[in-house]
Amino acid sequence: QVQLVESGGGLVQAGGSLRLSCAASGRTIIGYGMGWFRQAPGKEREFVAAISWTGDSTYYIDSVKGRFTISRDNAKNTVYLQMNSLKPEDTAVYYCATHLSPGATTLTNEYDYWGQGTQVTVSS
Repeated sequence: QVQLVESGGGLVQAGGSLRLSCAASGRTIIGYGMGWFRQAPGKEREFVAAISWTGDSTYYIDSVKGRFTISRDNAKNTVYLQMNSLKPEDTAVYYCATHLSPGATTLTNEYDYWGQGTQVTVSS
């Protein structure tokens, strides 16, 4: 069983940046793909970014391409989401997740373990 703990959320003005971290424990993330999702009030959880276990394959939702970057440090058992040029519509609870295969996937139902989430609020 793996536990995921997100951190780095907060309140930021539009145009600002935040870096989210997701620390895994209980199991190594080596060999497993990771992803970030978000859920805004009144909306369904949506895919944001995914990364393969080697880091050489990444996917992003169109609305964050060019602004967000997903990365991982397998030695630290941690995945990151660098968020630049933040917009009010990026406001949501951001969740880290992992699945039991090495690739990157955008499909929510393929993820097996989830963190508790971290709040990101972008003011206009």
